[in-house]
Amino acid sequence: MTRTVDDYIERQPSPQKEICRELRRIITDSFPGIREEIKMGVPWYEDRFYIVGLKDHVNLGVSLNGLSKDDVPLLQGGGKTMKHLAFSSTGEINRDTIADLLQKVKPKSQLR
Repeated sequence: MTRTVDDYIERQPSPQKEICRELRRIITDSFPGIREEIKMGVPWYEDRFYIVGLKDHVNLGVSLNGLSKDDVPLLQGGGKTMKHLAFSSTGEINRDTIADLLQKVKPKSQLR
């Protein structure tokens, strides 16, 4: 885990900080060794996922690459390549559901 991602998360107010921590944990547990970096000011994970803390919630961005037509309606947003899940509290996070969705969108390092 990189220091800049740690810094980004620590700068978030509560409950965004706790939501970001849990989403990061789900990503890194699902894909040990996944490359994380700060791009466009927020944590990105191999161009497949991102976490962004907003004023009153946190978005988990997910690439549409690998998702079925049944999976896409679970996500919000109008993007053509990425959409997101929004969380206002840690209680809204269903670890198993998110991990299953992320597994369908394998990071680039897992595609070999």
